[in-house]
Amino acid sequence: MTVWDDLVGQEKVSGQLEAAARDADALVTAVAADAPLPEASKMTHAWLFTGPPGSGRSTTARAFAAALQCTSPDRALGGIPGCGFCDGCHTSLIGTHADVQIIRTDLLSIGVKETRDLVRRAQLSPAVGRWQVIVMEDADRLTEGAGNVLLKAVEEPAPRTVWLLCAPSLEDVLPTIRSRCRHLTLRTPSVAAVADVLVRRDGIEPDIAAVVARATQGHIGRARRLATDERARARRAAVLKLPLRVDDVGACLKAAQELIDAASEDAKQVAEETDVKETEDMKAALGAGQGGRMPRGTAGVMKELEDKQKRRKTRTQRDSLDLALIDLTAFYRDVLALQFGTDLALANTEMRDALDRLARGSSPEATLRRIEAIAACREALDRNVAPLLAVEAMTMALRAG
Repeated sequence: MTVWDDLVGQEKVSGQLEAAARDADALVTAVAADAPLPEASKMTHAWLFTGPPGSGRSTTARAFAAALQCTSPDRALGGIPGCGFCDGCHTSLIGTHADVQIIRTDLLSIGVKETRDLVRRAQLSPAVGRWQVIVMEDADRLTEGAGNVLLKAVEEPAPRTVWLLCAPSLEDVLPTIRSRCRHLTLRTPSVAAVADVLVRRDGIEPDIAAVVARATQGHIGRARRLATDERARARRAAVLKLPLRVDDVGACLKAAQELIDAASEDAKQVAEETDVKETEDMKAALGAGQGGRMPRGTAGVMKELEDKQKRRKTRTQRDSLDLALIDLTAFYRDVLALQFGTDLALANTEMRDALDRLARGSSPEATLRRIEAIAACREALDRNVAPLLAVEAMTMALRAG
């Protein structure tokens, strides 16, 4: 299976990247042989992958990184780089290649300090591979200062360094950076394509794969999580019951609190899995004595770690809330489809009775206002409004219609 097989429903983008990988291979081969460089090339030093959540931005960037490091002998016979089996492809895909740096953050932003470290690394020549590749999965989380630091590296790249940036849209990246990148837009994969890849690659039962692919409307990562995580399915089922419970003010406030509590529980689970080990590893690295007594001068380092863990917990809670709001939007989208009598496939077929009841009991105008209330809640959370206040305002708007 080649690295391009992971790009679900992205045939056009795959073709462009395959051509660029072939030209990149020819360029490195010519330099190594001290031969004349190709006159025209589809390869460039900076790429920007955009697309809606679940479209596979990070997967696409990783696949391209693997193709750039591919060492398969088939390349000399005209094969497309990206075999998926050679050491270059394998280590790039699993994140252990010495010349492929994968940058993702579980915090709210990427700061100047981290970006400067990346820029310094980008100036190095490849250690063992064919290119120095830096994949930034959350380029939209760069602060303004960090973006300005990155701009210099993108403007004046090292000869064999490639930047692969991922963001939801062009507007999420500084204009000065995006103007220096080759832009590729990914689309949401079809429900059938997502179900097929879950069966073929992850061994999910076809019936379950079809249900979760439809429920997530083509979001590959969420579909896989729903298919494999019983807790995720239970949380989603609880969220989808919320529209049926907002009958009075007390019920609205209770539903909002339960939604916040569920998000907090998600954050707590992540903390339990990572924070304790992270803290113990840091203490060991700093030379903690018996009983956990820390050496003098290490309090600042431990405080920095605690702050990082707190920011990660905040992001985890917000991400969990956002997923719940996306599920709610899909619920009311189904209601609207029934009200208009369209033949659009429903995302939540398992709740057909509840959808029919709400569709009969309200108007399309009221459903649209409810969808707008959910969008307003998401925007409020982006602006750092207190989560409970934002969700309470939303549930009250859902009741009012």
